[in-house]
Amino acid sequence: MPETTGTHERATPYRVVRRCGARRFAADTFRRFRYGDGFSHARAVGLLLCLAVVPFFIALTGLAEEAGARGAGRVVAYTALALTPGRSDALVRRLLLGEENGDTGEFALATGLTGAGLAVVAAMAQIERGANRLYGIRRDRPAAHKYGRAVVLTATAGIPAFCGFVMIVAGQAVGDALQRVYGWGVWTERIWTALHLPVALLLTVAAVALLFRHASRRHQPSTVWLLPGVVLATALWLGVTAALAWYVNSGLAFTQIYGPLAAVIAVLLWGNASGVALLFSFACTAQLEACRSGDCRPCEPDCSNGWA
Repeated sequence: MPETTGTHERATPYRVVRRCGARRFAADTFRRFRYGDGFSHARAVGLLLCLAVVPFFIALTGLAEEAGARGAGRVVAYTALALTPGRSDALVRRLLLGEENGDTGEFALATGLTGAGLAVVAAMAQIERGANRLYGIRRDRPAAHKYGRAVVLTATAGIPAFCGFVMIVAGQAVGDALQRVYGWGVWTERIWTALHLPVALLLTVAAVALLFRHASRRHQPSTVWLLPGVVLATALWLGVTAALAWYVNSGLAFTQIYGPLAAVIAVLLWGNASGVALLFSFACTAQLEACRSGDCRPCEPDCSNGWA
């Protein structure tokens, strides 16, 4: 797909979509996502996200124990328990609030940070691969450049995205845990309640914008042309997160079906849905740029000559 960087025209994303037709644009975006193997790449991203979430929480608990900040460790534990569905409570309680942990803080810190860091770096590299295929780029960057950039994106986009995720999904639980452990005042609690969602959204949008700007192996257009994808990715991620949270907590036999594995299944579903939301938004920006360049084909013609 040709790059449109430096193209000077009065067209806007809205005008391009209107010229192509909103229905056709949506259908072509889905075709691009499908034929770019978006679902497979999304599953890979989702699995890597799941492999990062649990070790990172374990690392936070280990860090609190090593630093002697038992209060901070209990904030993490109470937050995790507040988010744990049904019968998984006992499993998480033994993991995070066990009284006979021994000298496991250093081990938990080292293994948790190592596992989470490697998983996030691999996820960033997988996002590059998925974005490249959706843009029609057949090869990724050379390995050293690819994983070096993935490390940088982990620090600049992955950490803000994780903080935004925790504040959105667990904002109220974090506030309750801090109140329980440290005895927050009323005004501090009100300030946290009022500000944690806007700050979380800001962190999430900034992280997604960095991914859209720097993940794929190409020169991206101006921010105006990336903004629809950034907004769509954020909205879809919020939507799937809210829908999954409602389903898990709605009492529709979720915890009865999965029992102690309910938390694991919930994280797997969330990771897969998050990967689909992100890469589908990449497909949207790719299709938008394709229509801007004048070639709206979302995929190569089928050359099977009638063979199934």
